[in-house]
Amino acid sequence: MKKTSLLIGVAIGYVLGSRAGRERYEQIKSGASKVAHDPRVQDAVGKAQDAVGHQASAVAGAARERVNSHL
Repeated sequence: MKKTSLLIGVAIGYVLGSRAGRERYEQIKSGASKVAHDPRVQDAVGKAQDAVGHQASAVAGAARERVNSHL
């Protein structure tokens, strides 16, 4: 997750700090849109969301148990 966040941060920094002008910005934007709408990427996003949802409920349950055991 840290590596993904770093890559996203670098990409955003490049786009915002780029001196290449509007044309390069549009190229980058178009490429990012193509990647974001790729069915393989969407499938990976869905799997990641499912995993996070499952883990979040498991962590919430564990936290609830610990709180209840200390009451």
